[in-house]
Amino acid sequence: MNQPSPTDASARDVVAQRRPSGAAPSRRAVLGTAAWSAPLAIAASGAPALASSSTPLTDRIAIIGSGYGGAVAALRLGQAGKSVDLIEMGKDWTTDPGSFNKLTNPDGNSQWFLDRTDMPFAYLSGMDVVNRAIPRRAGVLGIEYFSGIKVYKGHGLGGGSLVNGGMAVTPRRSFFSQVPPQVDAAEMYSTYFPRANDALGVTAPPMDLVLESAWYQFTRVGVQQAKKAGIGHAMVPNVYDFEYMRREVVERETRSALAQEVIFGNNHGKKDLTKTYLATARRQSGVKVIPMTEVTAITQEADGTFTLAMKTIAFDRTVVSQSTARYGRVIMAAGSVGTAKLLMAAKATGAIRNLPAETGKRWGPNGNVVTSRRHRGIATGARQSGIPVAGITTWDDSPASVFAEVAPLPTGLEMETSLYLAITNNPNEAQYQRNAATGALELTWTPAMAAPGVSAMTNVMNRMNAVDGGTVRTDLFEGPKAYADFLTYHPLGGMVLGEATDLSGTAAGMTITETATPIGSRKGSEFAFTISQPLAAGASVTLPLRYFVKPPMINVAFQLFVRASVPNAAMSGGVALSERLGRVNAINTYNA
Repeated sequence: MNQPSPTDASARDVVAQRRPSGAAPSRRAVLGTAAWSAPLAIAASGAPALASSSTPLTDRIAIIGSGYGGAVAALRLGQAGKSVDLIEMGKDWTTDPGSFNKLTNPDGNSQWFLDRTDMPFAYLSGMDVVNRAIPRRAGVLGIEYFSGIKVYKGHGLGGGSLVNGGMAVTPRRSFFSQVPPQVDAAEMYSTYFPRANDALGVTAPPMDLVLESAWYQFTRVGVQQAKKAGIGHAMVPNVYDFEYMRREVVERETRSALAQEVIFGNNHGKKDLTKTYLATARRQSGVKVIPMTEVTAITQEADGTFTLAMKTIAFDRTVVSQSTARYGRVIMAAGSVGTAKLLMAAKATGAIRNLPAETGKRWGPNGNVVTSRRHRGIATGARQSGIPVAGITTWDDSPASVFAEVAPLPTGLEMETSLYLAITNNPNEAQYQRNAATGALELTWTPAMAAPGVSAMTNVMNRMNAVDGGTVRTDLFEGPKAYADFLTYHPLGGMVLGEATDLSGTAAGMTITETATPIGSRKGSEFAFTISQPLAAGASVTLPLRYFVKPPMINVAFQLFVRASVPNAAMSGGVALSERLGRVNAINTYNA
């Protein structure tokens, strides 16, 4: 399985998916960067005392989570000379090389505090022989269980990069431009996608391996079946070292991708983040990695700094220590679920002031649907590489769009079966909620909300079955179900760029509502706004351009200078202000 996009949160070198879950770690003015799908930043305002003898508290930055967003933020901030604590609730697996499990031989390293493995496909021919009893330990693959869906995620330094299939899908530009219209697509495709691919070590799969190796028979069958039905396909670059794989084939290297290693981590060959961004980040003098440590709460202090409550555990969950630390800035890179847990709690209790109403909104599973097809008499191979290299596609940006990874099913048995992990254009969205009685994070996603994705994938399967007589299997997934619509590897949303955050990804701590339609030129026009925030005389407010004009002027920012007649005393309610625009602060320059 895979998360199909590399992400570099530093400077928009981010591969975007359907719904953003945050943005860049800081304002462009601070680090010279901006991003679309990366960490969420919470910035302090104030001048607190020193936290140590060397680093002012306002200069200390906490990054919560070490997946794609956190890794890149740590690197770029470290390169900028910042003092960074990179806090990861899972293990630093680089200290225990060779400890990742095969799919068919899991132990306590496999899953995060479960008594039994819970794999996406649970059965073989309807028999419960896939999942195994395991010791309850801090394994690498975690699952968040909600009432309507379960979310798979990585635990450990490197986050999701440890447990995905390494595919690096660049989205269709036409679709990308629809999803985050605030982002300069030309810049993304000319600069930042290439930068991310280069930094992650992405390479195209060598066609001799794909076309000739027994380990990719499953890929050839999946693509051929699609072509017969008039369905397109795409070879997909990957972070796996294919030269290493060549040596695996002839057993000149220890096998990893060819030894049923993928969802519980790869011991060799795969360039996860610990070998790329994190390896470089750790060489920066200001970056400190803190593993096996969960941030349990965030509190904003009166001076604007943030206190993090933290719990450090041993591999068997024994509590080693509990502590607090204060930071001038916090970067939320704990993924959609981890970030939502902390921010929804902080919003409900008032621990962080002025978190926006949009916090926790617009969640989706990237339209994930998993299914399988049996080919009577057509072998897909008992030996299968754990690294996927191709997908089938009907993507045209419509609601019926499907991109489905031709996924491995490395059981060691001839299954005559193709497995597909699909991304669909499902428009349904849910939101996070906090249970007031228990404090637990809940999600409003229901099984019925997966229907558009299932329908789109059903159409694709029916087209292939009509051509070659194959059938969709019902004996691999729990339920039993033909279409596994109850899981996702790609949780997205909860802190959407430009809605819950500003365009640089900083949490919107101020609600600004346009109350009059702007008329005339960008300068010298009268605008009316309702600003629900205590204001002092001479205070300034930065507004994204979307409050003023329509795209493509979306990336220009204005500064509105509040009249000095605004009272110094804090205002208990919102106040309507009508003010002339003072000056333009251009982030990007466009023609009017």
